[in-house]
Amino acid sequence: MSKKKSAVPEAKEALDNFKMEAANEVGVDLKKQGYNGNLTSKEAGSVGGQMVKKMVEKYESEM
Repeated sequence: MSKKKSAVPEAKEALDNFKMEAANEVGVDLKKQGYNGNLTSKEAGSVGGQMVKKMVEKYESEM
């Protein structure tokens, strides 16, 4: 099994921080490093949804 490669490897830390921030905002206990497979689909989806929401808000504010 191959690991996912990031399009911009230098952005990994910033994306990890962004993910942690979004998880905190929706009340999901996400580990910075290690296994997060114990999350429910609802919890994982809420983190991803919050990330998308924040990206859209940022884009719209820059228009």
